Amino acid sequence: MDAERTFFVTTVAWQRSPIFRDERKARLLLDVLFHYSGLGKFLLHEFVIMPNHLHALVTPAPEISLERSMQFIKGGSSYRLGKEFSKVLVWQESFTNHRIHDAKDYEAHREYIRLNPVRAGLVASAEAYAYSSANPALRLDAAPQGLKPVLKESA
Repeated sequence: MDAERTFFVTTVAWQRSPIFRDERKARLLLDVLFHYSGLGKFLLHEFVIMPNHLHALVTPAPEISLERSMQFIKGGSSYRLGKEFSKVLVWQESFTNHRIHDAKDYEAHREYIRLNPVRAGLVASAEAYAYSSANPALRLDAAPQGLKPVLKESA
């Protein structure tokens, strides 16, 4: 998959409701992320499921747009949550994205994702948060190959 198609994405729960504070709902979203990643719809490099939003570093499959990848995540989780927990609005419309430019940009966004629950006061260390790629028990896709290193300026 093309490193130039790696994105930092953020999507927010409907009216910023802390829907994913419920462990069952957070686990369901986790299952959806790994389900579609396992089907090859996108590479899942990093993520964090916060109580009211999701951040992720993803690389869509070559034939799939970023928008379609997000439809899998948002639509898949909305469908399953609606089936298991009754009809409920899950996500706000749309999402934000930032195309990753190089290895330094990737690392900065990776660190941002991993430290999000710490900064929010949910845990003392990133590894202690169950719904994050910092959790050592979770297996993720490797960083995309071909990210350009940052060129050092000559003196």
